[in-house]
Amino acid sequence: MFRSVGAIALMSFAGAALAQTAPAPTPAPTAPVAKDTKAINDLVNAVLPDDQAAMKAHVMFLASDAMRGREAGSPEYDIAAEYVAAQFYAAGLRPAGDDGGYLQKVPLVTYRAGDKGDLVVTRDGALPQRLVFGEDYVPGAHAGAASTAIDAPVVFVGFGIVAPQYKRDDYAGVDVKGKIVAYLGGAPSSFQSEERAHFSGGTTKAIYAQSRGAVGTILIQPRPLGNAVQGWDRPRVTWARPDGTGDSPGAPQLATISDIGAAKLFAGAKTPWESVLKRATNAEAKFKAEQLPGSLAVAVRTTFRQGMSSNVAGMIPGSDPKLGSDVVVLSAHLDHLGVRPDMKGDNIFNGAEDNAVGIASLIEEAKRFKASGKPPRRSVMFLAVTGEEKGLVGSDYFSKHPTVPINRIVADVNLDMPILSYRFEDMTVFGADRSTLGPIVSKAVATLGVTMSPDPDPAQGIFVRSDHYRFVQQGVPSVFLWPGQAGPGKAATAEFFAKRYHQPSDDLSQPIDWSQGIRFVDANYAIAREIADGDARPRWNKGDFFGLLYNGYGAK
Repeated sequence: MFRSVGAIALMSFAGAALAQTAPAPTPAPTAPVAKDTKAINDLVNAVLPDDQAAMKAHVMFLASDAMRGREAGSPEYDIAAEYVAAQFYAAGLRPAGDDGGYLQKVPLVTYRAGDKGDLVVTRDGALPQRLVFGEDYVPGAHAGAASTAIDAPVVFVGFGIVAPQYKRDDYAGVDVKGKIVAYLGGAPSSFQSEERAHFSGGTTKAIYAQSRGAVGTILIQPRPLGNAVQGWDRPRVTWARPDGTGDSPGAPQLATISDIGAAKLFAGAKTPWESVLKRATNAEAKFKAEQLPGSLAVAVRTTFRQGMSSNVAGMIPGSDPKLGSDVVVLSAHLDHLGVRPDMKGDNIFNGAEDNAVGIASLIEEAKRFKASGKPPRRSVMFLAVTGEEKGLVGSDYFSKHPTVPINRIVADVNLDMPILSYRFEDMTVFGADRSTLGPIVSKAVATLGVTMSPDPDPAQGIFVRSDHYRFVQQGVPSVFLWPGQAGPGKAATAEFFAKRYHQPSDDLSQPIDWSQGIRFVDANYAIAREIADGDARPRWNKGDFFGLLYNGYGAK
């Protein structure tokens, strides 16, 4: 699961992972524990019923040390992708990648700030004032250009949010065309949780700023820069454009400035910085947008390193003359975090639950369709994506470069990190209340004696933080499934996040109940079959925020 939620937030969610920005640092690994190799081998190689053994075998390969954590762009990831392609072939899926194959090449680019940048404030009647790296600012990294130089006025727009449904317009009364927008991070807690997650995103704010004509953005951090200084040149990953630069939606973020740097920008402003600072940590606060005195000259450089990875796509063609051209996508991410060379002891992040189990579920679900002897009425695509841990990169690339017409994709059902250490009694389906997929999923899982439960911690906005959200952004009704937290689920989920999430201990030495893996496959097959064979195309609920935002079918 994409880690932008943060370790503390995720542990809070467990006790109760689209994120659209670059991933936050991985939580500090727990101290390595000496392993009893024989005991582990006994556990891993224990005899299981055939169906459980088949599912486990995929995980044994994908989460083995030989795969070295399946980091996107690594040779080991490429081997894992070929393995999945071979399994798709064995399951009877037809190729749905590039050039008649199963693989869709995804060009990657790693980019980072190339130097410390240069920010200079100029005002009439005053000498230019150069801001201080590390104290006043850290530079941004612009995926879309190797060199960015802008000299323009700065307009403060509060939290940079325009949300008519909440009677909020932080741009009211100002013209930002050709100017730099400065904004505070976050969004009001009074917003619906998933909508709040959307409005909080830096990419959302950058896209809106660009739509108003802004040429760049600056994030105001109303405190010292702290860890942002240590990671000022950290690498970020996106998919590469033909010219070698990266996908870069919205106006570029030129820098992050501290409270000290903001005070210099606001010098002489109608609204004193001290007045803004008092309310800057309260996202409910509303500020009057205003152009700040003078102008800001910014020069930043970005360096790039090219890479390559791939998504894996296989298809069962639909049998219905009218519905067969519709495509139901079942997705799961294949990548994980790779190896951490600076870590002592076990430094391979195997990613068994996250997300080798999800990929194994996808493969076994494909085999169910073949074994049924009954082709679905709609086509069903099985999609293993790369770069989820880098920021939903592979799914973003696929959604913008689909191998089937995007207007024929009618739904996405996403499998990411199903925790299978307990007998689940319910399923949590993120996004179920936003489209007709909710009732469809509820009906399907009920046949297995499983109930559908609401999001146990809506404040985390999980709906926008896994690969299905890239389909949402193309207007496709989508859901994300997890075994629920009824009965033993809450404690088991909390234990996983506390001890194994994004740790080397997410491997096959942990207790996994493979009988629950089969139940999870059963549930997902029932869901996919119900969507694929239903008379009606899935549609957004009328008036749904995301459906309207992304012009989805049925929302208007």
